Amino acid sequence: MSTADRPLDIPAVVRTTAASIGATRWLDELPSLVAGFERDWGITVGATYPDSTEAFVAEADLADGTPAVLKVLLPRWEGAVHNEITVLRLAGGEGCVRLLAADEARGAMLLERLGRNLSSLGLPIERRHEILCGAASALWRPAPDCGLPTGSTKGSWLIEFITGAWEAMGHPCTEAAIRYAVACARRRIAAHDDRTAVLVHGDVHQWNTLESGDTFKLVDPDGLLTDAEYDLGIIMREDPEELLTEDPRERAHRLAERTGRDPEAIWEWGAVERVSTGLLGLRDGPEEGGRLMLAVADRIAE
Repeated sequence: MSTADRPLDIPAVVRTTAASIGATRWLDELPSLVAGFERDWGITVGATYPDSTEAFVAEADLADGTPAVLKVLLPRWEGAVHNEITVLRLAGGEGCVRLLAADEARGAMLLERLGRNLSSLGLPIERRHEILCGAASALWRPAPDCGLPTGSTKGSWLIEFITGAWEAMGHPCTEAAIRYAVACARRRIAAHDDRTAVLVHGDVHQWNTLESGDTFKLVDPDGLLTDAEYDLGIIMREDPEELLTEDPRERAHRLAERTGRDPEAIWEWGAVERVSTGLLGLRDGPEEGGRLMLAVADRIAE
């Protein structure tokens, strides 16, 4: 039976997000859209992944039985589909999930099917950092003129978001934390160099890292051309509980030692991402994670 003839299991979070951005038409058209991909790509779509938030993601099988995944993105961020497809094409399955087919106009990708995500495995933090660094570094490569946003562009956007959200939310962390994050962002903007920038994932965390045989690959890339330390700055912002009980600088040095990268650049991107993601968590959830990140930002700013 084609998906056009049966109801799709669309996660509640995806429905809520679609409604919040005025994409109810996308929801209405999704069954026929998915049925079109079944026809055009010769696939059979199966069970929906329940944890997706900004896309319809479901198991799929190719005509020869090869397991795959169908991902149809919500029409939310301008350029998001193009950027993700660009990263996956440039990666060619190294560090990131392999792209089997893509339809940018309809916001869809057919991907290789991977295993469990890193967050479900209960590994100690040092082992997780080893895995995250390994997956990210497999992706890093020169990609001049590929059209992806630069680290300079992303830094400017982060400054605008941080200052605007802090005001709009009634100052949920100290002004010192905001000033420090903005200063770090400005230093990273000034340090950007197109000649040495590499392709980075842009959101390297354990929920975006999945088993692939005896190794791991990343999914859901944002895609930037910047210094590789940006990806390590994402790792710096995660696991805030650990940073409340240890010297946060030690993590930056450990990540630098693993990858041969600059600990100060890692630290600065971490400071920016910690505040921006903390504010986003308070606004959109998960709230507790956002509070912890901002608590670390306040501690560092002191």
